[in-house]
Amino acid sequence: MKVVGFAGYSGSGKTQLVERLIPALKLRGLRVSVVKHAHHDFDIDHPGKDTWRHREAGAFEVVAASDRRLALMREFEQPAQLTVHHLLSELYDGVDWVLVEGFKNSDLLKIEVWRPEAGKPARYPDDDFVVAIATDASERLPQSTLRPVLDLNDADAVAQWLVDNGDRFDYDAEKYA
Repeated sequence: MKVVGFAGYSGSGKTQLVERLIPALKLRGLRVSVVKHAHHDFDIDHPGKDTWRHREAGAFEVVAASDRRLALMREFEQPAQLTVHHLLSELYDGVDWVLVEGFKNSDLLKIEVWRPEAGKPARYPDDDFVVAIATDASERLPQSTLRPVLDLNDADAVAQWLVDNGDRFDYDAEKYA
């Protein structure tokens, strides 16, 4: 599988880019998964539902499955500091690409999503894992770069760049086991 991160501050457009990349990659016949960094109290379950009740009763893991989807919820008794590599190890082996949103400090190769309107500094000058910058204001980049600068508003072109450079993003799970 190939893994690429998307890093940037809140409001930079990471989610919108990832959302548009999924169908662009699927149109190329590729199976795509997403790993998303979330806030510590996020929940995908709802009070009163069976799975919520099982978790409330103390189950460590609850797996809900149908003929269309599977969801695994795991409760940690103590806060757990999972790395992106822990999460990648949980994914199905038959995926072609994993798009990782967040985990901006990880050691994954990543595309920085940068917009000057966000009012935050660019990360690429100090992050060797940033291999490209996706922006809608290339003329306003705070520092010149030899890295590719991709059009944030052209998900198809970003998808094509990923496919064309796919060998760079091969993920070696054994390295992090």
